[in-house]
Amino acid sequence: MPQLAEHTLPDQVSRAGLALLALTSGLCLFLGEPLSAAVAAAGAGLCLTGTPLNRFRHSRPWPQVRIALFTVLVIGLLMALWLGPWSLSHWLYVLPLVTFAVMPERIAAITLAALVAVILIMTQWLVTLPERHQMVTAFALTALLATLFVFLREYRARQLAPLRRTDELTCAASREYLSADLHKEIQRSEREGSNLSVIMIGLDNSADQAEPDEDIQAMLPRVGRYLHSHLRDFDTCYRVNGLEFLAILPGVNTSDAQRTAEQIRKGVSAMMTTQGLRLNVSTGVSGLNIGDDARSLQSNASNALRRARQQNNHRAAPQGPEDIQR
Repeated sequence: MPQLAEHTLPDQVSRAGLALLALTSGLCLFLGEPLSAAVAAAGAGLCLTGTPLNRFRHSRPWPQVRIALFTVLVIGLLMALWLGPWSLSHWLYVLPLVTFAVMPERIAAITLAALVAVILIMTQWLVTLPERHQMVTAFALTALLATLFVFLREYRARQLAPLRRTDELTCAASREYLSADLHKEIQRSEREGSNLSVIMIGLDNSADQAEPDEDIQAMLPRVGRYLHSHLRDFDTCYRVNGLEFLAILPGVNTSDAQRTAEQIRKGVSAMMTTQGLRLNVSTGVSGLNIGDDARSLQSNASNALRRARQQNNHRAAPQGPEDIQR
């Protein structure tokens, strides 16, 4: 439930903000307040281009579009503070958080400091707003609280980073720990003379149908739960890419790992089919060979997965015949 809220609430809030700001912009334009309409339209544009509503928001040209919309928003608020309508001055209280949402932290801090200085100068010498002293105090306090909030968020993220071993969406282990954990398992296998295998699981869109990204993302938690339930308690599963997982199977030879991979492939495929998703599920298997390390073992599994995908997907592929099982 917390993970569901974390991934759905931002989208719902973004949709509500977009609808409200778009409605406000249209209403202000109808009432003959073009400046208020432009400010509301810039806010609606930020909701549309810089939130989960736009899944391409991190790629060009959307970052540049957000900066342009933010510039329009700032200019509109400063003009309203100087010329009116003064009711827009209350929009200044959200400006600090918007600044940190649009820009990287350091650039946002510098930009916010400059905006605070400009607004303080304008309210002291250019603005005849009767409540200007209250507004200046409230705005300065809002900017301080926004900066403190962002600082505490970043501090918390850095403090918890070493403890965050799982992917939040699938509950699989994070890929940052894969190489170190696999190196330990290789050392244990060599010390005890036992087998070690890895399985790479990959999901792909069908060639004739592209499923919406939101549908695939919604299925990933179920895929993660399925993998956990069909692996042993001491096996480890990692999310290595967006739609790729890697499982470490200590004490398992390549043949047994191949059977496990095929069971997982069929199970995940059946689960996708019941949900109406046409996704190809492929697996690649690799066993520990003499001279292998964490990198080569992962590379062998990736190569096996690639061969499975090249062979019309929907199948499991072992490591290449040139590999010799230890």
